Amino acid sequence: MSLRSIPLIAIALILYSVVTLLGGDGVLSKSVLPAVPMPSGKSWTMTWSDLLILVTLVLLFIEIVKATFTSSASLIDHGLSMLVFVACLLAFLLVPQMATSTFFIITAATLIDVIAGYTIGIRVAKRDIGFGSNDH
Repeated sequence: MSLRSIPLIAIALILYSVVTLLGGDGVLSKSVLPAVPMPSGKSWTMTWSDLLILVTLVLLFIEIVKATFTSSASLIDHGLSMLVFVACLLAFLLVPQMATSTFFIITAATLIDVIAGYTIGIRVAKRDIGFGSNDH
């Protein structure tokens, strides 16, 4: 099994688990960076919750790009991505610290990863083999 077959979106699950389970209550609303003054006069702060969502979006982008390659490692990646989604869904439903909007967004991103991975994989394989050349 190569490193390409490991779903990177699992990093978001691990980071969220570490931050919430080890950080205690209210850690998601704590600032990561000092407040940045904006030209509008308002200050912008980035919380742990915001940072985790940003990391999840970057990882989702990488996973979608990985889905465009066809190999045996991509099949393993798709299967493991499904397991990560199931783990996120179970954690969201069963672990009280993970019943938050932030973790719901992470769970939704893992679902998008699964759907996009299979959809893109099918389209790329169809193109590589030459099936459906009449489809546009």
